[in-house]
Amino acid sequence: MMLTKMHYDSPVGGLTLLAREDALLGLWFNKQAHFGAKYELTDVPVAQNPVLIRVSQWLDQYFAGERPATTDLPLAPQVTDFQRLVLSILRKVPYGEVISYKQIADQVALARNGRRSAARAVGGVMGHNPISIIIPCHRVVGANGRMTGYSAGLATKMRLLALEGVPLQGERVP
Repeated sequence: MMLTKMHYDSPVGGLTLLAREDALLGLWFNKQAHFGAKYELTDVPVAQNPVLIRVSQWLDQYFAGERPATTDLPLAPQVTDFQRLVLSILRKVPYGEVISYKQIADQVALARNGRRSAARAVGGVMGHNPISIIIPCHRVVGANGRMTGYSAGLATKMRLLALEGVPLQGERVP
């Protein structure tokens, strides 16, 4: 299937979207770590397709302060089974709420019949999340609500949380 990409100007920085004709594969902040994941984006043509148009409309709603549903967006992150499990848990974190790495690790253990995963392994998945914002890794915080790393920077993470109405005290969620 043909890949296409497009640029989206958001209030928190430029984004690059990558899609096939049937699903979104990536959404990255232009200056984030792991930009483009494993894709050679310089070889992908800039164009629009129905998926990219739909995702850009979703982003318009999101940045307008609305709460658009993500369940109807066709997402196809190219990830391992472990990453897919972590990202599926992350997709359930409601708009305007946060979850800790440990809470996600505990949910992973339940889904894997008690096989534990370290919060550090969960953090690794967050750092390589190929679909930022829609798969909301910005909603993950450390122990006691502390802000922790974000591939697009802590300032961006805090701006996204503030947009969603999450109360912030310095670099902490109360």
